[in-house]
Amino acid sequence: MFDDDVASKSLGIELVEAADGRAVARMRVTAEMVNGHGVAHGGFLFLLADTAFACACNSHGPVTVASGAEISFVTSGRLGDELVATAQERTRYGRNGIYDVTVHRGTEVVAEFRGRSRTIAR
Repeated sequence: MFDDDVASKSLGIELVEAADGRAVARMRVTAEMVNGHGVAHGGFLFLLADTAFACACNSHGPVTVASGAEISFVTSGRLGDELVATAQERTRYGRNGIYDVTVHRGTEVVAEFRGRSRTIAR
């Protein structure tokens, strides 16, 4: 799935690993991602977390999409930061799942994301 993800790849997001309901993705904050306050725009942090979430919930095989998600920004990302998003499956039930993603800068938590997934027929 990630091989065909033009949106994530165009932002320089790299998939570090994905297997068994878990995924790790990373991204460097570039000048194009900084907002008028001089910090990383929250939409880019969401996209990084969403990419890790998507890779984690699709690691089981069937096509799975987001049915909803929310993010809490703990601190700001900054120009030049390398951010790492680690997604972990919490539970799967029927065609649904819940995944938590933590976005880090080194050991510092930048954001917490919770995604809800739904496996679909294709």
